[in-house]
Amino acid sequence: MESKTNKRTKTLVQIALLVAVMIVLNFTNLGLIPIPFSPLKVTTLHIPVIIGACLLGPKIGGILGLLFGLLSFINNSFVAPIVTSFVFTPLYSLGDYHGNFGSLIICFVPRILVGVFAGLIFQWMASKKCRTYLSGFVAGLVGSMTNTILVMGGIALFFGSEYASAKSSTLLAVIGTAVGVNGVPEAIVAAILTAAIVTPLLKILKRG
Repeated sequence: MESKTNKRTKTLVQIALLVAVMIVLNFTNLGLIPIPFSPLKVTTLHIPVIIGACLLGPKIGGILGLLFGLLSFINNSFVAPIVTSFVFTPLYSLGDYHGNFGSLIICFVPRILVGVFAGLIFQWMASKKCRTYLSGFVAGLVGSMTNTILVMGGIALFFGSEYASAKSSTLLAVIGTAVGVNGVPEAIVAAILTAAIVTPLLKILKRG
């Protein structure tokens, strides 16, 4: 029977690998997939969070989600700020538009809940004896849409008019575009990759 020390070591190794993947994705073009015939890109940074939540549970998923938020905060504050970075960090401002405490909520809370919700839905479906690939697929969908819906909801709540002005559009149009053009492809990619990766990984881990 495997000792608690060995289990803890294996868990730490898995977390370290997922963290390394997130850092590589964040600081390379692998973290953003171009949408054909569109200037928009689909993020993949939430996928390791969802996979970690499926493999290690919602608590670890939440911790990985916290790292996701921290990387987003660093990007928008220092590495590659853009016109709308003020909604993710109080350290960035654009003319009359300033980040505030609401920026921190948008940057961190949705990302933490990505891991928590994905982990919970995966565990619930597993308890119902659902196939692993189906559980992973649904967890990927739920995790990804959690990020999209809560981020855009937070932006509408804290920075509605400012965000729309920075985008030179109406708030409804901006949210609709974000959900339809970014959110849906991101959810589909996350669902497919989560199902494809989690299924064999769980078999390997159980065998090990």
